[in-house]
Amino acid sequence: QVQLSESGGGSVQAGGSLRLSCGVSGYTYTTYCMGWFRQAPGKEREGVAQINFDDNTKYADSVSGRFTISQDNVKNTLYLQMNSLKPEDTAMYFCAAARRYCGGLSPDYFYYWGQGTQVTVSS
Repeated sequence: QVQLSESGGGSVQAGGSLRLSCGVSGYTYTTYCMGWFRQAPGKEREGVAQINFDDNTKYADSVSGRFTISQDNVKNTLYLQMNSLKPEDTAMYFCAAARRYCGGLSPDYFYYWGQGTQVTVSS
C-alpha cells in the first residue's frame, strides 16, 4: 500500500522560503515519477514540479527558477524547496506519485496522492 505524507507547510512573508517534504512508503515502481501539485481555493489543481526516476525534472513556468524538486532515495523522501515566495503561491500543496514515467505536469499521470500541506504567503 502506497502512502504519501507531506510536511513543512506554514505561513511565511513574501520573499521567504519553505521546504516541503513528502515521506513515501510502499512505492516500489522502478520506472517512476513523483511530483508536487497545488490547489488554491476556487481554483483547479495545478502541477508545480515533477521528477522522474532518472532525475529529469519539469517545472511550471510560474515557479521555474524559484522552486526546486529533489528526492532522497535512501530516506524515501521527496522535497520541494520554495524560495522567493509570492502571495500567489498560497495554496494547499500535494505530493503525488505515478505508476510510470511522466511526460508532463498533468494530474492524469499521477495515481497516488497525499493529504496536502498548507502554504500561506503574506504580502
